[in-house]
Amino acid sequence: MAESMQGWKRSHRCAELSLKNVGEEVTVMGWVQKQRNKGGIIFVDLRDRSGILQIIFEESDCGAEAFAKAEKMRSEFVVAVVGKVEKRSGAVNENLKTGEIEIRATQVRILSEAETPPFPVESDSKTKEEIRLKYRYLDLRRPDLQEKLILRSKIASEMRAFMAKEGFLEIETPILCKSTPEGARDYLVPSRVHPGNFYALPQSPQLYKQLLMCSGYDRYFQIARCFRDEDLRADRQPEFTQADMELSFVDVDDVIDVNERLIQHICKEAIGLDIQLPLPRIKWQEAMDRYGSDKPDTRFAMELTDVSDVVAGCGFGVFTSALESGGSVRGLNVKGQAEMPRKKIDALVDFAKGYGAKGLAYLSVQEDGTYKSSFAKFMTEEELDRLVKAMQGEKGDLLLFAADKKDIVYSVLGALRVELGKQLGLIDESEFNFLWVVDFPLLEWSEEENRFMAMHHPFTMPMEEDWQYIDSDPGRVRAKAYDIVLNGVELGGGSVRIHQNDIQEKMFEVLGFTKEQAREQFGFLLSAFEYGVPPHAGLAYGLDRFVMLLTGADNIREVIAFPKIKDASCLMTEAPGTVDAKQLEELCIAVTTADVLENGKKEEA
Repeated sequence: MAESMQGWKRSHRCAELSLKNVGEEVTVMGWVQKQRNKGGIIFVDLRDRSGILQIIFEESDCGAEAFAKAEKMRSEFVVAVVGKVEKRSGAVNENLKTGEIEIRATQVRILSEAETPPFPVESDSKTKEEIRLKYRYLDLRRPDLQEKLILRSKIASEMRAFMAKEGFLEIETPILCKSTPEGARDYLVPSRVHPGNFYALPQSPQLYKQLLMCSGYDRYFQIARCFRDEDLRADRQPEFTQADMELSFVDVDDVIDVNERLIQHICKEAIGLDIQLPLPRIKWQEAMDRYGSDKPDTRFAMELTDVSDVVAGCGFGVFTSALESGGSVRGLNVKGQAEMPRKKIDALVDFAKGYGAKGLAYLSVQEDGTYKSSFAKFMTEEELDRLVKAMQGEKGDLLLFAADKKDIVYSVLGALRVELGKQLGLIDESEFNFLWVVDFPLLEWSEEENRFMAMHHPFTMPMEEDWQYIDSDPGRVRAKAYDIVLNGVELGGGSVRIHQNDIQEKMFEVLGFTKEQAREQFGFLLSAFEYGVPPHAGLAYGLDRFVMLLTGADNIREVIAFPKIKDASCLMTEAPGTVDAKQLEELCIAVTTADVLENGKKEEA
């Protein structure tokens, strides 16, 4: 039967004790990690969020009743122990912070008993993630997971402290917002008071923080919850946390300066990492040309090489047809891998197809100087020699090529480069390579929408020198936008915002909005701009991603207390779920199932 804490008060967390406490009487409380009965003596490993502490029970010290309670203890029992701190009588456990001491128990209370857990509560669990997420409240007891969440809390605290010192005001923005187009799908919330109308959960506080600049708050900061109804992957969740900021009377360099110092501060305080400033910067086009990615992992070499001019007019139709249709031919030099088995090369071809490639051409430079290739018979010896020279190929190298539309070539080789870096062990996992990617295109063409879309959002300021091309060549216009990248992951992004009405109206026009549509969607912002708006800029970090990278976690779910899985559901609470018919009636909502919709389509046909 569970006992009460009445009259007892915890004096220390388990791992707060050390040799300096020897001789003191202490009260500790926590979960039983393990119990070992050695006959006349019982060892209990007690665990709380700080760590593990060894407790010794001997009947001569604690009495028969307490000893009997210790005999009864099992994994995950919650207990309170009073005892004296002693130097370990046995060998020191160097794997524990408390490995030099133990507690000799004099009193004990069992505060709560526990069923046998469905999996061991231990670091580096080998239990399937689906099971751990179903019992997340148990999974969260694991020491390695607790360390990550404790570090997350510290990072958030340090961010707040730094931003306050820099003159930022922490201001909360609404969760129930107006749905706006552009970007990912909104999560919608029906209104009971306004039947047939919906709020949207914020994808970011973007419009509100710009309004705060209009309102004169100068420097805003918020650790904000955001929501996007999009497909999940390892570094993405339907609800996530942004470290969000906006500044007035600034330009690109001002935003980068404060954020570099913030990154330096966080890395030092959180994991003891010294970051040298300034951080490197790379232009978007250079990043795409060299790495095939606007979030390049610079911890290893193997850059893309453009060989379009070299293979123009050659006898290999795959190359020439791609160039004739306005595409590109580029390659990767995989040093020392000429003898890669055909099976592995075929696997790389399949990998490339997953990123839109029709195939992957290869050429290996043998040790005797000859070539082994999937396309050698279509090219002359001289053409092959020029191609190998352009790729800086040497004996023992494997050359891989993609030929297609430029964006597909970038996507394929960018992803293949990272995959090869992982497979071949080229990446130093101990490195933290930060860099800024700047000078993004303002717009990108959407084949699906058959129009230009904002690469970031419709409020991004164009480069002044490029604005002259907005009508004649919109794709040429660059943006005052910048992303911060760490080890091939986009940590955050931002831009200088448009603060002139004429530029904002033209931007909406280019994006296909009529003046009426722009007013309908963004009228409150446009109205605010009519009453004096300062030049302003901002940036937002994905806090979950930042913590994931600093803790070395493989998946973003490891640094979120209660994450969703790939289909955006929660295995523990079984959300989303159905709701009571009365609730739907109050909201004036009728639910149509997928089966009913499908049958309706058949009847119409």
